[in-house]
Amino acid sequence: MTSDDSARQGQGQARTIETHAVLAPERAEAVLDLLAEAARHDGQQAVSEQGRLQLRGGRRTGVSHLLLTVGDGELVGYAQLEDTDPVEAPAAELVVHPAHRGRGHGRALGSALLATSGKRLRVWAHGGHAAARHLAQVLGLTLFRELRQMRRPLTGLDLPDPVLPPGVSVRTFVPGQDESAWLAVNAAAFAHHPEQGSLTERDLADREAEPWFDPAGFFLAERAGTVVGFHWTKVHAEEQLGEVYVVGVAPDAQGGGLGRSLTTIGLRHLAAQSIPTAMLYVDADNKAAVTVYERLGFTTYETDLMYRTET
Repeated sequence: MTSDDSARQGQGQARTIETHAVLAPERAEAVLDLLAEAARHDGQQAVSEQGRLQLRGGRRTGVSHLLLTVGDGELVGYAQLEDTDPVEAPAAELVVHPAHRGRGHGRALGSALLATSGKRLRVWAHGGHAAARHLAQVLGLTLFRELRQMRRPLTGLDLPDPVLPPGVSVRTFVPGQDESAWLAVNAAAFAHHPEQGSLTERDLADREAEPWFDPAGFFLAERAGTVVGFHWTKVHAEEQLGEVYVVGVAPDAQGGGLGRSLTTIGLRHLAAQSIPTAMLYVDADNKAAVTVYERLGFTTYETDLMYRTET
């Protein structure tokens, strides 16, 4: 546990930051409530889907939870630190309750993250808001990654028929059968990607247990019985938003248009459910993927930024 008892709030409340390897269920629910309140205020989540999943289900290797409380234990801030990448610095996300901002809590959490990580840190700023950019500057972090959210309308969707490479067929994912094959092709397709390529059996099981999971929108491309590509779609029911959740193609199957065809198949699936809009995330420096998505009618909607300590 680390604390900053000298940090006083407007009404004399002490600020305390505790670090936990695992959160009890009631603590995890309190953090999720905090995240939901911040999302309602900000219009987007401050902690990624992966981070929210890691709040539940017990201990996660390399994951730490920092809880910032004031007074008699009121939870007003949260940060998550994930130190699982063998090469990159630990990655973090943080949030402060909207009613408690402007009091130094964000800086306190950021400083605690720096101390916990040994001053090797990467931090996401979802939406790239001015306050987050200012906090990154105060903490001495520099921008190094830009993740774009792109969107396109699905109403009246008019895309050319998908043309699959010779010998390739597409079917939907079968829970209890296809997990190992999907994990293998996902790891190969995203060997260069620190988050997506490292997904584990537990990570996949977490997602299969979520209410939004629908195997009918999870498409696998096969050649000679081997999975060589996939398009996993997701529906955000409350927002009436369809997502190109992830598209991947095995290295030896790339370059033949399979990724574009799988994307089209998934978009048609979403449009058939009367979902009005589709969205996706793509790294800004992945010029090839950005070009493909732009040709499919996507345009940039907002941007997430990642900052890091100097290396």
